[in-house]
Amino acid sequence: MIATKPVDLRARLKDYLDRAFSGEPVIVSRKNNQNVVIVSEHEYNELQKAKRNFEYLAMLDESRAQLERGETISFSMEELKEMEAEGWKPTPKVLDWMRRTDEANRLVYDIDELQNIKIISCKGHYED
Repeated sequence: MIATKPVDLRARLKDYLDRAFSGEPVIVSRKNNQNVVIVSEHEYNELQKAKRNFEYLAMLDESRAQLERGETISFSMEELKEMEAEGWKPTPKVLDWMRRTDEANRLVYDIDELQNIKIISCKGHYED
């Protein structure tokens, strides 16, 4: 890692950008400790990926905690099949589940002809 000041950065911009592209972060020291770091696009993307992974793991931890606190609901295969039928009317159990379901807390699934359940999305993981 290399540190520089704005005046030196302006004078040797290409050199510092080449260093950042080669994997060496460049810290630009500014007044009042308002420093910035120059990194390559690849390094930036890796940092963003690590951040998303951390957030995903935090959601998994919260899901496990909800499970341990008993804040879950289960449906039998029969109940799931009934939900797909024409003219199906929600039971009190389903209505309670629907009240607690929103964009951040939901499960989207499909049942194939062999009665396998395919999870399409779960909780807030819709981006990837």
